[in-house]
Amino acid sequence: MSDVSADQRFSLLLPVYGNDEPSQFERAFASATTGQTLSPTEVVLVQDGPVPDELESALVRAKESCPAPLTHVVIDERGGLAQALTLGLERCSYDIVARMDADDVALSERFARQMAKMAEGYDLVGTGMYEFADDTSEVLGRRTPPVGAEAIAKYARFHDPFNHPTVMYRKAVVARAGNYEDIGLMEDYWLFARMIHSGARVENLADPLVMYRVGAGAYARRGGKRQFEAEWNLQKALRRIGFTTRTQFARNIAMRGVYRFVPVSIRRILYRRMIQRGFSDVSPPSTSHGRATS
Repeated sequence: MSDVSADQRFSLLLPVYGNDEPSQFERAFASATTGQTLSPTEVVLVQDGPVPDELESALVRAKESCPAPLTHVVIDERGGLAQALTLGLERCSYDIVARMDADDVALSERFARQMAKMAEGYDLVGTGMYEFADDTSEVLGRRTPPVGAEAIAKYARFHDPFNHPTVMYRKAVVARAGNYEDIGLMEDYWLFARMIHSGARVENLADPLVMYRVGAGAYARRGGKRQFEAEWNLQKALRRIGFTTRTQFARNIAMRGVYRFVPVSIRRILYRRMIQRGFSDVSPPSTSHGRATS
């Protein structure tokens, strides 16, 4: 890492837990380390609870192959993503931190593109994503997030304006906003809303720089009583800090809340056409983007 200038140094924060597939983890890890034109200066790998032997072996291989210093944080009992990321951030040595999930694939220019934007003074930079099921050569769709502070802030009043697995942010600004807090499965949206509310400089790169794995049951997990309760708690929290108006609160509960109870087939359509209104969701062009990472 001696050939990397001080302003290009950053930490990679990657959580893993027992249900992650070893092969998917190894693919994700390689894509975010040896597969990057700008590699992370260090890797913080957070193991959230016990993992099966096969995944444990994959973690060992990752540590052996990692081109950068790697810190393996082990949490004895699984505590959830918010806790894992908070503990991981505490172990990150650099102020700029890149997020990565254990079953996605980072395209080779991801970190270089984001670091160039961070160098302009931004505190949080996300990117677009390609969606795939298992084979990265078969792209299912594309998510293009809102670009520009005004568009991001406007969209954030209704839906998360960032693709969480794609973000790069400043550790100090995350801390200033209050860090991750457990609020159902929406800890990322809650954090990003507070970052925007506290004056963070935010931006998105429209280009898809991460391939996001859409697993079986993804739409089913977004529904049910538990998800509605999480939605209710999130919307109350956004209203409490003045991030949303009363009208926006009522609209969000009516639209996002009802969405939690519709049949899965309808929920899929709503998610992609209404809930994701601020994102472009289009069929990808016939390019080699997916094949390049398979």
